[in-house]
Amino acid sequence: MKMRKESFEFLEKYVNNASPTGYETSGQKIWLDYIRPYIDTYISDTYGNMVGVINPDAEYKVVIEAHADEISWYVNYITNDGYIYVVRNGGSDHQIAPSKRVNIHTSKGHVKAVFGWPAIHVRDKKKDDQPTLENIILDCGCNSKKEVEALGVFVGCVVTYCDDLMVLNDRYYVGRALDNRMGGFMIAEVARLLKENKKKLNYGLYIVNAVQEETGLRGAEMISRRIKPNVAIITDVTHDTQSPLYKKEKLGDVACGKGPGLTVGPEIQKELFKMILDVAKKKKIPFQRESSSSHSGTDTVAFAFSGEGVASALISLPLKYMHTTVEAVDKNDVDQVIKLIYEFLIQLKAGHDFRAIK
Repeated sequence: MKMRKESFEFLEKYVNNASPTGYETSGQKIWLDYIRPYIDTYISDTYGNMVGVINPDAEYKVVIEAHADEISWYVNYITNDGYIYVVRNGGSDHQIAPSKRVNIHTSKGHVKAVFGWPAIHVRDKKKDDQPTLENIILDCGCNSKKEVEALGVFVGCVVTYCDDLMVLNDRYYVGRALDNRMGGFMIAEVARLLKENKKKLNYGLYIVNAVQEETGLRGAEMISRRIKPNVAIITDVTHDTQSPLYKKEKLGDVACGKGPGLTVGPEIQKELFKMILDVAKKKKIPFQRESSSSHSGTDTVAFAFSGEGVASALISLPLKYMHTTVEAVDKNDVDQVIKLIYEFLIQLKAGHDFRAIK
């Protein structure tokens, strides 16, 4: 199914905007502007969680959620020669950093820089052939610490990659921060479909775009305590395990193009999982099964174990090359995740009791 023009324009603007962990505000504004026509009101909080609400006065509350942040770096040390050392903000991969272009976010605006790296024929293969946090450096074209600071770059400035969204072979969306900007896009599209198809829900729907997932599920932790929902459906990405170097014995057998991943695990409420599974089967939505031995590491955990416990489930979007600048998702999978969440919501009735033992 071809994505409508307005939706793609939103997706492109939203993905290309940098929203590093702890600095999600600009992306949240883009997201809120898009969903405003499809919601009754919205709420936000101290750290930037954004929630679109449909039927805010309803007692029974249902959440659909994604996280808004992306991995990044912090400036940690500036040498007298003007080179910059960094530390992680989230799960940033030092091995992909060399030769990448970045933006350093300062009070004066973006400062361009590159992760410098010596040529292959001059590196000492015994000592420094592989990138580590100790030997990757940023170069912003300065010859001294004073020059760097004159640009507005100081310790604590956040650093993001420059790579923008592209379409690969008319099949994949490719870019940085699809984990989990694509989730924010999908739940926004669910809100749009509910409005445009004039679906009346008999419960309150809270469309949550949470902050700071990449550093410990912090945004979901905060907003779950505020909303106190009865049900939470989380969407995040999961590993496509088809390309070389992935171990299916450990990570499971998941492929882009074969539909959403449905996970079982300690935080997944069993009856809710079965309801979603039944909807997928009834509506002929392809899906893939996944399991989590301890927990999924997603915002599902924060919602499930919030307060007195929230019936929670995870619907995942298969993704290639997680935490790189070329994350890739299949267009059809995006459509199917949207459809599954939408179809589940329109069949759910307020008051459904998810107690394990009744």
